[in-house]
Amino acid sequence: MKNRSAIPKELTDFTLKEGGSSLMIKGTAGTGKTTIALQLIEELGEPERSFYLSTRVSDQSLYRQFPWLEDEEMKGQIIDSSKVFLEALYEWEDKEEKETLPEKERRKIESAKEFLGSIEKKDIPTEADRTQLNSLDERIPGLERIYDRIDHILPERATLVIDSVEGITHKYDIQSEILIMTLQKDLVESSNTNLILVLEKAEARNLEYLVDGVIHLNRFQIDNRDVREIHLNKLRAVGIKQPAYLMTLEGGRFRCFEPFTMDLKKEIEWMPINDPEDRFSTGIEDLDDLLDGGYQRGSYNVLEVNENVSNEEYMLVVRPLFLNFLSQSRGVLATLSGGTHPDILRDDITKFISDKKFDERFRIVDYFSFQSDKPYMMALGGKKRDELGKLYTKNIREISENGKQPFLDYTGFDTLEYLRGDEIAIKDLLEAVANTKVSQNLGVGIVKHGLKLTSEIKNMADTYLEITSVNNTTCIYGIKPKTGIYAIVPHEEKGYPYISLIPIR
Repeated sequence: MKNRSAIPKELTDFTLKEGGSSLMIKGTAGTGKTTIALQLIEELGEPERSFYLSTRVSDQSLYRQFPWLEDEEMKGQIIDSSKVFLEALYEWEDKEEKETLPEKERRKIESAKEFLGSIEKKDIPTEADRTQLNSLDERIPGLERIYDRIDHILPERATLVIDSVEGITHKYDIQSEILIMTLQKDLVESSNTNLILVLEKAEARNLEYLVDGVIHLNRFQIDNRDVREIHLNKLRAVGIKQPAYLMTLEGGRFRCFEPFTMDLKKEIEWMPINDPEDRFSTGIEDLDDLLDGGYQRGSYNVLEVNENVSNEEYMLVVRPLFLNFLSQSRGVLATLSGGTHPDILRDDITKFISDKKFDERFRIVDYFSFQSDKPYMMALGGKKRDELGKLYTKNIREISENGKQPFLDYTGFDTLEYLRGDEIAIKDLLEAVANTKVSQNLGVGIVKHGLKLTSEIKNMADTYLEITSVNNTTCIYGIKPKTGIYAIVPHEEKGYPYISLIPIR
């Protein structure tokens, strides 16, 4: 199962393709432009040939905001390089190079560059092209120093990050179009350089045509909760499979979330997550933490599923709960939500737990069948009221060891409202909540968009969680208790079906 990526694959492919390329990063303040610019250097795997030029933050500010930059490789190359550039930008008038190579060594380097160029099928630049730079009305020694630094890297590809374009243009009183065109023509197109330009403003349509790629970082809200996303507006010569991704800046790192795909290479046995006192674990440790240990014993809990969420997506939250109950020899009594087939559910769950345990402890309510030879099916079709009561009692005793073990009462309310009508469904809900609290079992209900009994359920619920999808990534957040938004991803160490929740910050 794949759901983790630091950088969108399309963007990685764009920055790693042959030849130089230019990328513009835009977005309002605080959307993560500096973070992704720094991580692109790391993603390229070429920090020793990369320069990060910042005109608006000091090294110490970078360390505080991005502790991971203190890694020796990143600290030694990128931050030191930024010092070189800051020196070039602000002290160039009175400063000369402190160290020069002896003539003999300089000739060796020049000869090596000429040799590398001669053995390739096409010309490889060994010096940065200065055609556009020299055509500027005024000399800009700070930019000339940048070209000098790239000379030392060629013919290998250099990466230059400018954060921000406005900082340079204001310093030298030069138009943004002229600066970008100069760097594009000289460095990107003629000198095999990757150029990453960070803009301080969110819109720059008059500049986008000058560069090869444009990405836009955006922040918006769902139910007054912050959500972040990255838009891939243009990536020349690279196909964009998905134009926008959910992202987070948790821990000072940029991370996007790819579409959820199943990649189950081997079946594993579910190892139960222990319950805290007076609680039932949700089967997801991160969700347990949000709920102060899990669901309370004797509580009724609701998962509202947004209309943009598939059955497979919300099962990411439900499956661990089923498995954690069954693995501890506890029962599950389930009225499945629409679109969930009993046999498919059994096949899914028994990938991680034995068939025998499922058949013994799981009961699926079937209002349509008159009889079934499957031990996990409760065929209620054609049954009278007293027969229904006896059948329920019999099956609950079987899954709870005659009341010795608690069980999970799981209800898809779309099914219940469709079959029973909203008034009877609300009455059934009241009875289910009362029985759960008295018996100290656990009640969980699934609510889908458009149900008439949603408001009644919300008032009765001890916890109320919302499941939605943002750019093909399943997310969850709490309404009761109120929480931020979290991306639902496979557990990094344990793997599927264990789940982690990553905060969107």
